Amino acid sequence: MIAAECDSRIADIAAKVKADERLSFAEGLFLDEQADLLTLGRLADLVRERKNGRYAYYNTNVHLNPTNVCVYRCTFCAFRSDLRAEKAYVFTDEMIRERVLEAREHGATEIHVVGGLHHLKKFDWYVDVVRTIHETCPEIHIKAWTGVEIHWFSHLTNKPYDWVLQEMMDVGLGSLPGGGAEIFDEEVRSQICEHKSDAGRWIDIHRTAHGLGLRSNATMLYGHLEQARHRVDHLCQLRGLQDETGGFQTLIPLAFHPENTGMSHLAKPSGHFDLRMIALSRLMLDNFDHIKAYWIMLGEKTAQVALGFGADDLDGTVVHELIYHDAGAKTPEGLTVGQLHRLIREAGCEPVERDTLYRRVVRDGPKWTVGEPVLVS
Repeated sequence: MIAAECDSRIADIAAKVKADERLSFAEGLFLDEQADLLTLGRLADLVRERKNGRYAYYNTNVHLNPTNVCVYRCTFCAFRSDLRAEKAYVFTDEMIRERVLEAREHGATEIHVVGGLHHLKKFDWYVDVVRTIHETCPEIHIKAWTGVEIHWFSHLTNKPYDWVLQEMMDVGLGSLPGGGAEIFDEEVRSQICEHKSDAGRWIDIHRTAHGLGLRSNATMLYGHLEQARHRVDHLCQLRGLQDETGGFQTLIPLAFHPENTGMSHLAKPSGHFDLRMIALSRLMLDNFDHIKAYWIMLGEKTAQVALGFGADDLDGTVVHELIYHDAGAKTPEGLTVGQLHRLIREAGCEPVERDTLYRRVVRDGPKWTVGEPVLVS
């Protein structure tokens, strides 16, 4: 494409962004393949400020990965383990209670639960994980089980998704994380996570969850075998479901970490690539309120810069994260609230502690209450 034609298309897209008009698949593909990073960032920051002003969110959270034993053998995963491998583990009820009480001591408002699909554990075991958390600290929001895990539970019980979700809700489930989406394109998916729940099932599970009143997040795994058309299609499919249900809260673009995986020959996505994906996501997902720069995967510096490229959320204090550290993440397992505030303020934003549902947290040390959602004037 010649420079003049490229400039003209950029100008047309910029005019649509400023007018708050939806971008097409073709326009998203052009941005991914042709637009320079600073132009992407400038346009994405316009959308970010329109939706969230200069607020940047974080939460005080703890991760719980109750087992790493998994029936699936996803090529991109460094976390999973075989049953008899040295690294294999399973949390007991007492270990779960200990983690939850630690979360309370740290003032956590959320516990994030994802893990392997242990083929020797019955559905009741997974239900008991949620029940144990909720009975130990009922004030802490439980964000648990990806769409892939919900599909596995449906397989175990031979019950529909709504039954599985209601069983979990009855013992304390508050929302769903966004993992397991990877890339929706089935050709790519068959190469990186063969046999795992497909894109159609992931979308149907989140549609069902939204219909039951559960909010959920969404993810997109980039920087492996996918191409621009796959990324844009993924974003458009998420946007379509959000048009239908309004149940998504945020997108978390996830950079592929190749270390210790079956694709270790691939290079890790660069910071330049990371920022492009944050910006592209903000521009395409006009009906998502939030885009998260997951600092534990991106690193603190890139996540901080992402606040100027469309992101408005850094995630949280994130204690005991294992999945991305097993894949080679060099970030610390947790940041203090003071460190998060510094990162946000240095980026020219105002830090706001949120709960899982993006309501302002009013804090008195480890004790907290939930206020109203933050409104942008």
